[in-house]
Amino acid sequence: MNYVVCLKHGTKYSAEYVNKLYNMVQRNLTLPHEFICFTEDRKGLDPNIKIIDLFLHPRISGWWYKTYFFNPNIGLKGTLLYFDLDVIIFDNIDKLFDYKPGEFCIIRDFNRSLRPDWNRMNSSIFRLEVGQHRHVYENYIKDPTKAKFHGDQDWIYNQVQTGFEFWPDEWIQSYKWEMRDRNELVRINGVRNFRTPGVPKIINGCSVAVFHGQPNPHDCIDPWCKEHWK
Repeated sequence: MNYVVCLKHGTKYSAEYVNKLYNMVQRNLTLPHEFICFTEDRKGLDPNIKIIDLFLHPRISGWWYKTYFFNPNIGLKGTLLYFDLDVIIFDNIDKLFDYKPGEFCIIRDFNRSLRPDWNRMNSSIFRLEVGQHRHVYENYIKDPTKAKFHGDQDWIYNQVQTGFEFWPDEWIQSYKWEMRDRNELVRINGVRNFRTPGVPKIINGCSVAVFHGQPNPHDCIDPWCKEHWK
């Protein structure tokens, strides 16, 4: 079974983000699949979305719950394709299931735009077989503080040194660093956005724009975002 999964914990992202991710997946994935949201708050979610209650741990919050997708006892059997909520899917993503089947695939971190040899991981989108790299979860849950790691992707990088593949860079792009000009970013009243509305550069093969940091899709001033984030 193919699963598209996402995580909503806390109040950083609204139900609207889950619902629009669901819509974008339905428009751009032709392979048979089931869309599942793991969350502790079902309020406002589209009734067509399958919901699995997120287990709650007193020392885990936010993105650290992504380690749970490496749990072999997650209750699913098959292939998981995980998406962060702050993405725009605008073209077909069948290839994210078809690419190097059976391998753990993840984004090469977007600092690649400044350092071509950069080989760290960005966990906004990854794919794995249920139970693959189970040690990512099992080692984390022994001590969920992990204070020396900035976030889950640094932990994944620390734990997965072999047995992974990077997605082709052109398939998944940073909206603010690769599709738009980072020099156009300004901070107004504490919020970062582009100085003026613009049009992203979409290279051949790109299907997903990732909005790490600000602006988020709902407040980006570019008309392209309003057209595709729906």
